[in-house]
Amino acid sequence: MAATDLLDKGAVLQRDKETFAVVPHMPGGLVTPEVLRRIADVAEKYHAQALKLTSAQRLAIVGLKEEDLDEVWRDLDMKPSYAIGLCVRSIKFCPGTTFCKRGQQDSVGLGLKLDERYHGMQLPSKFKMGISGCANSCGENHFRDVGVMGMPKGFRLMVGGNGGTTPRIARTIYDNLDEEQILEKVDRIVKVYSQSGKKHERIGKYIDRVGLEEFINQLES
Repeated sequence: MAATDLLDKGAVLQRDKETFAVVPHMPGGLVTPEVLRRIADVAEKYHAQALKLTSAQRLAIVGLKEEDLDEVWRDLDMKPSYAIGLCVRSIKFCPGTTFCKRGQQDSVGLGLKLDERYHGMQLPSKFKMGISGCANSCGENHFRDVGVMGMPKGFRLMVGGNGGTTPRIARTIYDNLDEEQILEKVDRIVKVYSQSGKKHERIGKYIDRVGLEEFINQLES
């Protein structure tokens, strides 16, 4: 099977060069007991080598045979996560005011809206978002291409963070925004980056290339 076909199936080749992992999409790691049982049943039925909780709040089914992939997805009845490729990957968010006693803003509600808008969108490079409901930053917003952090008077919007061999801490560009303002600003960030970023250029490197002041001007023009 061609690599593009496997990518369409959400299949990631493993180290043994023979088996694959699939990652069902579970926005923010929110999942029902019914879905967890279904995933466990599929893993047993197709003799998966492991179930792996990922750092992106997902559950990977690891060590599947290529010939079983279609049946695996039929049995799961779930959409694949975009775990690889030049696109919007994980949108990580903490429990926020929905569940956490320390939450100052609704990171769950905002995270779900961002996931619905952007997950899988093709961009010049991989693109990750992190949303935290307070300054504890459990959504790892400082190390995401777009980071949002809940503060007492609203959300702080950050941009340009990433891990990897050249890690970067995201820069704060706006403060005290409400949810609708965050959605509007993120729309602008994604639009500017999609139109002007070079292939494989993370948004942090794009900002380095044009300058933070110019990037903000592009957002507001």
